[in-house]
Amino acid sequence: MRWPYRALSAAFGIADAVVPKAWLPSTQPDALIEAAGANPAPAAREGLRHLITAIDADSKLTFFGKVSLRWDMIRLLRNAQHVEDAQRDPAIASAPVQAPIFVLGLPRSGTTFLHSLLAEDRDNQVPRNWQMIYPGKRPDDFNPQTDRRARAVDKQLKLFAGLAPGFAGMHPITADSPQECSEITAHVFQSLRFDTTFRVPTYLRWVEAHGHHEAFAFHKRFLQYLQAGVPARWVLKCPDHTFSLDAILAVYPDARFVVVHRDPIAVLGSVAHLTEVLRRPFLSNIDPAEIGAQVGARWIEGANLLLAFDRRPDVEPVRKIHVHYEELTGSPLTVIERIYNQFSLKLRAQAVAAISEKIAARPRGGYGNHAPYSLESFKLSPQALQTQFAPYVSQYCR
Repeated sequence: MRWPYRALSAAFGIADAVVPKAWLPSTQPDALIEAAGANPAPAAREGLRHLITAIDADSKLTFFGKVSLRWDMIRLLRNAQHVEDAQRDPAIASAPVQAPIFVLGLPRSGTTFLHSLLAEDRDNQVPRNWQMIYPGKRPDDFNPQTDRRARAVDKQLKLFAGLAPGFAGMHPITADSPQECSEITAHVFQSLRFDTTFRVPTYLRWVEAHGHHEAFAFHKRFLQYLQAGVPARWVLKCPDHTFSLDAILAVYPDARFVVVHRDPIAVLGSVAHLTEVLRRPFLSNIDPAEIGAQVGARWIEGANLLLAFDRRPDVEPVRKIHVHYEELTGSPLTVIERIYNQFSLKLRAQAVAAISEKIAARPRGGYGNHAPYSLESFKLSPQALQTQFAPYVSQYCR
């Protein structure tokens, strides 16, 4: 951690000790809604209430966590209100979102790398990091170096990376990098994203019981807003799609799927470590063993859901393709050609050139080589995991 961030981190630590919570602006739902000037739908209000209740009960927020929570909630409420208001424009509300491509699979399996390559094709649209802060259409001549919104978000990302040592190496992103769908569904407070940065087991149980249909109905409206009335071919990525496939298919019955696979034993240590890194700026109650148990249980369930997804009669074989991590990182352009052939899409010369340049500039997505992350430090047993993941590994990782 460089000295400015060490100083800032130290300042936040002092604030933790000396600033009473009563001195900070309220993070209660009604106060957040009033501050945002928003009028969220009942389901979004319910999600916000469950989230704040869970954070109050289950998370011990740092000073940074307390301050950023209010900023984040107000941002989400305001953005969602802009999206909902835009539905009054028939050109936006009626614009189709046809046959979107969803990339899913185990986390840390190359889905981000694939998403970033597919984003190089001008015929594809992907949600960008800056669009989660400042929703709006991305112009064809967009330049993140000169756009004030992208520059502001790049500063925010650098600040967070400084406060979360290890994050930039594990997940290198910029303002204009593709962003995950969990950031979109967070706008209506029905997202698994919150369970990554906070400790909110009661909220997670509520989301699982409530389902994701309202979240993905909003997801479509958000894409319509980004399209600004002009239909686009969307490529959307998030490992959490694995847990919301029923909702995705209800909202997007013509959706197509790219499922990326990797040996779970090779990724779970990394997933647990990234969760710990992401939580550190926000929480003071971090238990590696608890994170390990959470990550292990979540992705054992996820692996079984991927097996079940492959047997669904309502998703024909022509609408899905399986890709392995080693294949993707070893010959990415070949994998992309297979995906385009599977979905009968034309891979234009511009796209091939741009994707090839991206691969040359950032092999393997820009992730450095490092020793495998320890499972044992998160109290995960490799032997037990091998048994629990055996059906998935047998199907996809041999």
